[in-house]
Amino acid sequence: MAKRITIDPITRIEGHLRIDCEVDGGKVTKAWSSGQMWRGVEQILLGRDPRDAWAITQRFCGVCTTVHAICSVRAVENALNMEIPLNAQYIRNMIISAHAIHDEIVHFYHLSALDWVDVVSALKGDPAGAAALGQSLSSWSGNSKQEMAKVKDKLTTFVSGGQLGIFTNGYWGHPAMKLPPDVNLMAVAHYLQALEAQRHANKIVTILGSKSPHIQNVAVGGVSNPIALDSQSVLSIERLLAVKEHIAALRDFVENVYMVDVAAIGAMYADWTAIGAGVTNYLAVPDMPLDTKGTQFDTVGGYIAGGNLSSYKPIKGFGDPYFRDGVEESVKHSWYKGGKGALHPYKGETLPEYTDFQDNGKYSWVKSPTFYGKPAQVGPLARVLCGVAAKHEPTTQHLNRLVGMVEGVAKTKLPLTALHSTIGRHAARSVSAALNVDAVDRQWTLLMENLAKGDTATFNQPVFPKGEQQGFGFHEAPRGVLSHWVVIDDGKIKNYQAVVPSTWNAGPRNENDAMGPYEASLVGTPIADPEKPLEVLRTVHSFDPCIACAIHVLDTDQQEVVKVKAM
Repeated sequence: MAKRITIDPITRIEGHLRIDCEVDGGKVTKAWSSGQMWRGVEQILLGRDPRDAWAITQRFCGVCTTVHAICSVRAVENALNMEIPLNAQYIRNMIISAHAIHDEIVHFYHLSALDWVDVVSALKGDPAGAAALGQSLSSWSGNSKQEMAKVKDKLTTFVSGGQLGIFTNGYWGHPAMKLPPDVNLMAVAHYLQALEAQRHANKIVTILGSKSPHIQNVAVGGVSNPIALDSQSVLSIERLLAVKEHIAALRDFVENVYMVDVAAIGAMYADWTAIGAGVTNYLAVPDMPLDTKGTQFDTVGGYIAGGNLSSYKPIKGFGDPYFRDGVEESVKHSWYKGGKGALHPYKGETLPEYTDFQDNGKYSWVKSPTFYGKPAQVGPLARVLCGVAAKHEPTTQHLNRLVGMVEGVAKTKLPLTALHSTIGRHAARSVSAALNVDAVDRQWTLLMENLAKGDTATFNQPVFPKGEQQGFGFHEAPRGVLSHWVVIDDGKIKNYQAVVPSTWNAGPRNENDAMGPYEASLVGTPIADPEKPLEVLRTVHSFDPCIACAIHVLDTDQQEVVKVKAM
C-alpha cells in the first residue's frame, strides 16, 4: 500500500519548499514540489525607473544576490541596445565568478554534504587514518594528523556536552549512510575548513562590489567603480593585487579539496549514479562576455534534448532569438490566476489565487517554465554537458580530471551517462567551481591588460527614448539559467518578470501536466525508511534549491505579518 511522505520544510536551503512523495514497494512512485511563499517583487517594480530595478531585484534573496543585479541591468541594457565598456564587463565577470565559487563551496559542504557524511560515525575515526587518506588524495595542507585530531576533539566536546551544535538533527546511523569512519572524519574536517575557504570568494566580491551580499557597484551601462591605479579611494592596484591572492587560495581549495572530496564520495556512493536523473532536457546560457556587445563569451550555452548530446543547439549571445522565443511559464498548477495557457515572460502575470494543496490541481507558489513547451533542467549539470557537447576545452579538461579521480577510487570506468544522476549534479558543480576559478583568474588578467592600454572607462550613460521597449537579460547563475524580462514604457517599468533557476527546477507540473525536474528526479528513488526519507533530501539538495528566488511573500493589505521584539 502506498505511503504518503511530506517533508515541510526542506531544510538547508534558502526559502520554504515542501516535497510530497508517495512511496510504494520501497520506491517513490509520485512526487510534488511545492513552494510555500508568494514572490511579489515583480509587482513592486511596476511604474519604477528601470535603473533602480537591479537594486530591488537583488533583494529576491540573501544568497542569490549579485546574480539578480547583473541579470537586471543586462535586461535593461538589452532593451536599450547598449554597449558596455570592457572594464565593466571584466569587473562584472570577476564578481559573478567569485560569487559562484562561494555558492558552490557552501552548497556542497554546508548544505548537502551532511546527506552523505555521518558526523557521529566520525567520532570512531582514526586521525592518523583520516590524514593518510587525505594525503593520498591531494597535497592539501589541512590533511595533517594534527588537524584531524583537532577536529575529532571538537566533535567529542560537542557530544560530551550533550549536543552536536551545527550537526544536530541529522539522520546519523541511517542505513543509506555508508562511508567508513576515517572518511567521515576527513569530510567533517573539510566541512569546517570550507567555512574559511569560502571567505576568500566573498572578499573578492566585496573588494569589487563594495559589499557582500547585495553589491553596490552595478549600474545600467556598466559599473560605478572608478579606476585609478595610484589612488587608495577607488579601485587601485593594491586592491586588484589582493584579489589575485584570494584567487590563489580558492584554486588550492577547489582543486585539492572540493573536487577530491566529490570524487571520493561519488566513488563510494556509485549506486547513486543510477538515481535521480529526472528531466534530461538541459538548458544553459553563455556567460562572461568578452566584448562590449555580448556576442563573445568565455563559457558556452545551449539546449540538449533528452540527454542526447548530439542534439545540442547553441545559444550564441545576448538577445539570441532562439532563447527569447522559447521561454514560457504556466500557472495551471500554481497559485496564480491563469486560464490563458503558458505565457511568454513579456506577457507574464503574477496575480495570486490561493487554493488548498490539490494533488491534481494547484499546489505551489512556483510557476512552471518550459523551453519550447518542454520542462528543462538547469544548473551545473546542464552547463557541463553543454560544454562537452560544444567541445569547450576547459570543461572537458576539468571533467576528465574529476572522472579520473573517481575511477581511481572506485577502480572502475565511469560512462558519461553516469552524470545524469544525483551524484552527477554534485560532480558537475565541482567542475563548475574549477571553471569559475579559471574564469576569475582570466578576467583579472584581461582587466589588467586593458588598463595597461590606458583604458579606464567603466560606464556608458543610458538614454531612455519615448514609447515602449522590451528587453531581456540572462546569466548562468550558480543554480542555472536566470533571466529577467522587462517592458519599459516612456522610461518606466510596465512589466517585469524573473524566470529563475529554482523556478525551472522546482516548478510544479506544467500546462501539459508534465512533472518538473525535482518531481521527475524523485520518481524511482529507493527509500530505506519512510520515517527518515534521507534519500529524498539527497536528490532535492543536489539541485541546490533556493526557493527565496522562486517565491516571495507580500502582504497586499499591509497588515503586520510578524513582530520581533528584542529582549
